[in-house]
Amino acid sequence: MNYTDYRQNITVQYCFPDNNSSCRKEIYTGPMNILLLVFLSCVSVCTVFLNLLVIISISHFKQLHTPTNLLILSLAVADFLLGLFVMPVYMMGLVDSCWYLGKMACCVLPVINSLLSSASLCSLVFIAVDRYIAVCDPLLYSTRVTVCKTSLFIILGWSLSLFYITMCLYFNDHFLPSQISTRCDGECVVVIAYSWVIVDLMVSFLAPCSVILILYSIIFNVARRQARTVRAVKNDASNKQGIRVSSSAETKAAKKLGTVIFVYLACWIPFYLSSLPADSLISVSVIYTVFSWLVLINSSVNPLIYAIFYPWFRKSVTFTVTCKIFQSSSSRLNLFPKQF
Repeated sequence: MNYTDYRQNITVQYCFPDNNSSCRKEIYTGPMNILLLVFLSCVSVCTVFLNLLVIISISHFKQLHTPTNLLILSLAVADFLLGLFVMPVYMMGLVDSCWYLGKMACCVLPVINSLLSSASLCSLVFIAVDRYIAVCDPLLYSTRVTVCKTSLFIILGWSLSLFYITMCLYFNDHFLPSQISTRCDGECVVVIAYSWVIVDLMVSFLAPCSVILILYSIIFNVARRQARTVRAVKNDASNKQGIRVSSSAETKAAKKLGTVIFVYLACWIPFYLSSLPADSLISVSVIYTVFSWLVLINSSVNPLIYAIFYPWFRKSVTFTVTCKIFQSSSSRLNLFPKQF
């Protein structure tokens, strides 16, 4: 989409008509703006709704109180808050060019966004570690990974995210309300220093990306060896009948892990690549806006990858939508009837 087309049919007014120092307001009325606003509104609603279903399901049903599901719950909480608070505010910029929430909110919103994004990334890393232990050391998984230990790691992950954002505020004065320079009332421009962009690239992208890629590579190799072993045993048993056993388990593992890695990289790589050439990152730039939304969209995809593909989630959603969770003892319903 051409930026000229994006800004077509602009009507110029003022953010605060009764204020002499008010900024000029550009109202975006082009058809592309309307379509984009509708699309992102749907993304925001889906992000809140899907992650809320994950939160309700795991919180309500006692059978889902497992270490892995607690990590998925932590991920869903971060993504839910992003969809509930961050996405609607960012959508205001698609209606017109004014900022109506004041200087404090101008600096607080990027902090909240960074905190929730960091917590979401920590959850993704912990999920990768959890699956690594489950696949590579299944016999000791139940003793090494418990609900109590997982809860402590979740608290640690959120605490580290908060500490990281605090350090960001300490070393980057542009996030402070007193340091935000506005030419007029109704403007919100946050400038992120290039040095901090490099630090954030290392801490928030390269480090977790490397951990996830390495762990999932090991998981895939182990799953492939296990699939080959099972296939060899079955082939030996069926050689006399001439039956060929397919490697469906191996294919499913490859697709699932490939989806996780592809979505993660596709949502985060463009944002960091676009930030490297510039001396600083400006929050009002078109590139920053587009790629920031791409990162936010990852929050609506996460529940699809980590929860909706699981049968227990589909069954729990059925109980939730039909209001059966309000029945007595509904929290003890069996979501895995075929396993018992």
